[in-house]
Amino acid sequence: MTGQSDGDPRALLLSRRDFDRVANFVNGHAGILLPPVKKAMVEGRLRRRVRALGFADFRSYCTYVFQQEGLAHEGDFIIDAITTNKTDFFREPDHFHFLAETVLPQLGLVERIGLGGEPLQIWSAAASIGAEAYSLAMVAADFALQHKAFRFTVLGTDICSEVLTRAVTAIYPEEMVTPVPAAMRQRYLMRSRDRALAEVRIVPELRQRVTFARQNLNEPVYAVPKTIHVVFCRNVLIYFDKVMQEAVLSRICNCLLPGGYLFIGHSETVAGFSLPLRQVAPTIFLRL
Repeated sequence: MTGQSDGDPRALLLSRRDFDRVANFVNGHAGILLPPVKKAMVEGRLRRRVRALGFADFRSYCTYVFQQEGLAHEGDFIIDAITTNKTDFFREPDHFHFLAETVLPQLGLVERIGLGGEPLQIWSAAASIGAEAYSLAMVAADFALQHKAFRFTVLGTDICSEVLTRAVTAIYPEEMVTPVPAAMRQRYLMRSRDRALAEVRIVPELRQRVTFARQNLNEPVYAVPKTIHVVFCRNVLIYFDKVMQEAVLSRICNCLLPGGYLFIGHSETVAGFSLPLRQVAPTIFLRL
C-alpha cells in the first residue's frame, strides 16, 4: 500500500481503465451492469475504502485488487459497496393487497397450504435490510390471526452481507416504518426504550418467522428450497441485461411450486422470455 493522497483532487478519480476493471468484475460476479454513466457513483462508493486502506489513489487500489491477488479480500466489499439497497416497508403496496386478498386465501384456504401440513413458504429474493421480508411476514401473520392453523415462513436473501446483518437485527428508524399500516405498527413493532434514538424493532414473534441468507442471483444453482409458494423478486432485474434477467427468472421458477406466485417490480417485465408463468395481474404471475 502507498501513502495517502497529497490533496490532488485527481488522485481519487477512477480512470476509465480502472472503472472498466471494477465494472467487469461486478458484472461477471453479480450480473449487475455498470455503464459508464455510473462512474461517479462507483467513485463515491469506493472512495472511503481506498482511503481507509491507505492507498494514495484508485490506480494503486485497483492494482492491488486486480493484479496482486487482493480480489479475495476485497471482492465482497466491492459488491457490497456497489449494490443498490433501496428498500421501504410496503413498497408498491398493490402487491401486498393482492397477497392479502387473493394469494393467501387461494393458497391457504382453497389449496390448504399452511393449514395443518407444511408451512406456506415466502421468499424475498432481494431483501436488502429486511423491510420487504418483514412486510411480507406482517401480511402473513395478520392472515394467521384469522386462521389459527395457518403457518408460514419467510426467507430473505441478498448478495450483500452487510445489509443482511442489519436485516437480522431488525432495528429501523421510526420514519422508515411510516408506510406500515397503523394496526400492524401496533402489533409488530416495538419502540426503543431510549426515545431519543427514534428507533423501532420488529417484535420477536415475527422475527422468529423470518430467516436471512446470502444468495447471489448470478449463481447457476440457488441454495433455496424448491418448495417456495410465493416469491417477491422486485426492482433487481432492472440491473441485469436481458439474458441475465431470463436466467434469473428461470432459476427462480425452478424454486417456485406450480400454483405459486411471482411478483416483480412495476418497472420490470417478463415479455419475450420463455418461462412457465401466466400473468394474473400487473407484474404478478402464476407458476404453471
